[in-house]
Amino acid sequence: MTAFDLQQAKQEILDYCLLSMQYGLNFNTQGNISVRLPEPDRFLITPSDLEYDRMSADDMVVVDSAATVIAGRHAPSSEVTVHLATYRRRSDVNAIVHTEPVFANVFGVIDQPITGALVNMVIYTKGDVPIMPFALSNRTEFGDAMCDVMGERNAVVWANHGLLTVGPNLRDAFKTTVAVESAAKVLLYARTVTDRPTVLDYQQLGITSSL
Repeated sequence: MTAFDLQQAKQEILDYCLLSMQYGLNFNTQGNISVRLPEPDRFLITPSDLEYDRMSADDMVVVDSAATVIAGRHAPSSEVTVHLATYRRRSDVNAIVHTEPVFANVFGVIDQPITGALVNMVIYTKGDVPIMPFALSNRTEFGDAMCDVMGERNAVVWANHGLLTVGPNLRDAFKTTVAVESAAKVLLYARTVTDRPTVLDYQQLGITSSL
């Protein structure tokens, strides 16, 4: 079994932070990324209020389940308690990506779920992406309410705020983010042509891996 490399995990988070900017999923200091560490009660998360293009791997913060900083020179993301609530509620989740993508946010503003316009989104998310009603997101109560809305799916839109995706690893969580934003864009364009676009149902697909 390969030993866990904390420095590599920090670099991987930074790489996906930068990729989120490259893909237009984040801006300024918005969004955050975290992973569950192998050591019990330890999590690695992006720092608060630091632009991604000024961030280094060593800026990542290790916290425990009470959001106490165990290692790091910065405060953790202001939404750290949302991440921790998700890890507590979802034992299958080892990585979380929160972004501010434009098209997914449109659905949050109009309070409509993102339905299955594209097959990979449906597979990654395990169904339609629901909308979490607007509330301040820097508290544990928000995280628990969000988990209630998300259920066993792998994505949820925060109304008037952004998108959160989860996965067994960071690569899958990020792929889910990209898939949701792509499907949201296609769905919005489809609705300019018809008010009854064809969408897919996860339960009827009968497949669980990406095509």
